Amino acid sequence: MTTEDIGLSAALRELRARTGLSLAALAQRTAYGKSSWERYLNAKSLPPREAVRELCRLADEPDGRLLALWEIAESEWSGRATVRAAAPGTPPEPPRPEAGRTRDRPGRRTRLMVMLTSVYVLLAGGVALVLLPGGSPAADAAAVPYSTGPQCRAAACEGEDPMRLICAIGPDTVLTLRTTTGAHVEVRHSRKCQAGWARLWGSRIGDRVEVTADGPAHSVRVGDQDDTETYVYSPMTAAGPGTTIRVCFLPAAPTAERECAEGRVRRPSPSSSPAR
Repeated sequence: MTTEDIGLSAALRELRARTGLSLAALAQRTAYGKSSWERYLNAKSLPPREAVRELCRLADEPDGRLLALWEIAESEWSGRATVRAAAPGTPPEPPRPEAGRTRDRPGRRTRLMVMLTSVYVLLAGGVALVLLPGGSPAADAAAVPYSTGPQCRAAACEGEDPMRLICAIGPDTVLTLRTTTGAHVEVRHSRKCQAGWARLWGSRIGDRVEVTADGPAHSVRVGDQDDTETYVYSPMTAAGPGTTIRVCFLPAAPTAERECAEGRVRRPSPSSSPAR
């Protein structure tokens, strides 16, 4: 765990300070020990999702903001968040499974820290201090689009990575599917991006999940053991209010059957519509 997780660890330390609890007290009130909390709060290891939720509960803080940060940090830690500079109109290079194991490239760490810190600024509504290790901070920051908002909308999101284009902040859950093999599938939807995607966990190597709405189907396959221990995200499919999103789980086991489900994206209530 390196400086890519600065946004998450800073937010966790802020919550811990709000509770007024020592590390020993945190250990007594949660399922995680004192040494574990020391690692989580100092970005030495990625905390489990449930640890983030427990700290939010103790601080009387809604967990949506912190869980969004956790998902982005987890995606980078597992090697699925790849931030690259690309010429306009050039499709992003697919993330490589081995990317998460490469930790000796300062330029990559800097670019990823810019992304995570920009998300933290957006969610916390405060000011984050970015300490960029080595090189020219301005040059490295200019290598990627510096934006605190989603990077695509509707058709422009088709087939794109929801994490890289900052659509996975505060998404809605359209449906949840527990498969006969024990895997879990969720369809997530971003109102700002007007797009949906599938999230898979508890899977086995070779499992695949496919998602589609009004356009082409997009899928992701569980490629290795690391994938089975964390979330796997499909590319996005454009989906506006009222759109039906269909997800299918295709298990690797030859004797298991394909399982599909559908969910409809909620339409905004009249009270939530912007005033004219």
